[in-house]
Amino acid sequence: MSLRALVLAAALAAGISYIGSWVLPLPPAAAIAWKGAGVGLLALYAALSARSLDGWLLAVLLAFGALGDVLLETHGFVAGGLAFLVGHLVAIGLYLRNRRPLSFGSLTYAGALFIFIVLTAYLFPLNRATAGPIAAYSAGLGAMVAVAWLSRFPRPLVAAGAIMFAASDLLIFLRTGRPTLDIPPIHVAVWGLYFAGQALIAIGVTRRSELTAR
Repeated sequence: MSLRALVLAAALAAGISYIGSWVLPLPPAAAIAWKGAGVGLLALYAALSARSLDGWLLAVLLAFGALGDVLLETHGFVAGGLAFLVGHLVAIGLYLRNRRPLSFGSLTYAGALFIFIVLTAYLFPLNRATAGPIAAYSAGLGAMVAVAWLSRFPRPLVAAGAIMFAASDLLIFLRTGRPTLDIPPIHVAVWGLYFAGQALIAIGVTRRSELTAR
C-alpha cells in the first residue's frame, strides 16, 4: 500500500472514529486534535497526490477545513466560520478553473442550490441578530456548492460532497438555540455529513486531477 493510500485510510479512520471520542474522558487538547485529524489527514492526502495546481488548491481548501474544525473548539464560531469561508473561496476558485460546458438545466439547478442554501440559512436561526451574518457566510457556502455542481469533477463525489457539507452547516444553524435538537442523533448527523462530504470532495477531485494529468 502506498503512503498516500495509508494516509487516506488513516484520515477515514480518524474522521469516523471521532464520534466515539465524545464518550471518552479525554483531555480537551486530545479531543480537539482528534477532531482536526480527519480533515487534516485528508489535506495531507491531497498534498501527496497533487500533480498540478488543482491538487494544491484541494490541499489548501481541506487545510482550512481542518483549521476551522480546530478553531470552532478553541476560538468559537466566528473564527471557525472564517476559516471555513476561506476554504469555500479556495474551492470556488478550484471549481471555476474546471468548469464543464454549461447548459440551462445545470445553471438553473446550481442557482436553485444557491438560493435554497442562503435562504434556509437566513430563516433557521432563532436569534434573528445572527441571521444576517449566517446568511453572509452561507452565500460563500452556497456559491461553493453551486460551482461544484457546475464543475467537471464527478458529481456523485464532489457535488454530492459539497451538498453534504452544506446540509451539515444547515443542521448546525437549525439546532442552535433549540435545546430539543441538541441531541446525539443530530450531532452524529452534523459530523457525519460534514466529514463524509469532505472525504468525497478529496477523493473526487484527486481522481479527476490524476486522470487529467496523465
